[in-house]
Amino acid sequence: MKRTITTLVLAGALSSAAVLGTAYSGLVNVGADDPHFPAVHAFLAMARDRSIAVRARDIDVPDLQDETLIRTGAGNYNAMCIGCHLAPGVEKTELSQALYPSPPNLATGGIGGDPAAAFWTIKHGIKATGMPAWGKSMGDEYIWGIVAFLDQLPKLDPQQYNALVASSSGHQHGGGESAMHNHEGQHGNHAPEREGHPALGGSEAHHPAPTNTAPKTHVHRDGKEHVHKN
Repeated sequence: MKRTITTLVLAGALSSAAVLGTAYSGLVNVGADDPHFPAVHAFLAMARDRSIAVRARDIDVPDLQDETLIRTGAGNYNAMCIGCHLAPGVEKTELSQALYPSPPNLATGGIGGDPAAAFWTIKHGIKATGMPAWGKSMGDEYIWGIVAFLDQLPKLDPQQYNALVASSSGHQHGGGESAMHNHEGQHGNHAPEREGHPALGGSEAHHPAPTNTAPKTHVHRDGKEHVHKN
């Protein structure tokens, strides 16, 4: 018995040393364009899913059919999430193609049938994936708005999506908002163009967007100005 324990301890120590040596040697490629081995990917996905499930199991889900909640989520999703998670009629963006693991297309997947897990993920983010912890700047009610909107998203076509975004208050979540970059043209033709939201029973009146030929300028946190020319 003693010999077996000694053998197991030595085997564990040698395995740990081999793993540490491989990592320290730089042989592990951390580039986002070099996918994990299938076994590694499966292990990490299992660890992620179980971690979220355990932490989300006691979360109380509000009424996700509340129209005010859905409108609020539409504006914030369009401002904060579309670049990675896309929208109806938007196939790929620079970010969605460049990130690894690849962000899920929420325009087709929505909340995946688990609103509590979606809330936890949006609030706390996921390490080493590019998914931010939006709870650092957003109150829970605004995060639930995004969840409620995601519950509707797979049912929307591009026109309904635009109408719902136009009926929202845009990027707003009770303070802490930062100026959003102007990504005109990056996400397809998804600038808010219509008032109302047919998906929720609203009107479909057309309102042409105002023309603005002046350069758009915003200031980064480091004080540097960035100018977007039309």
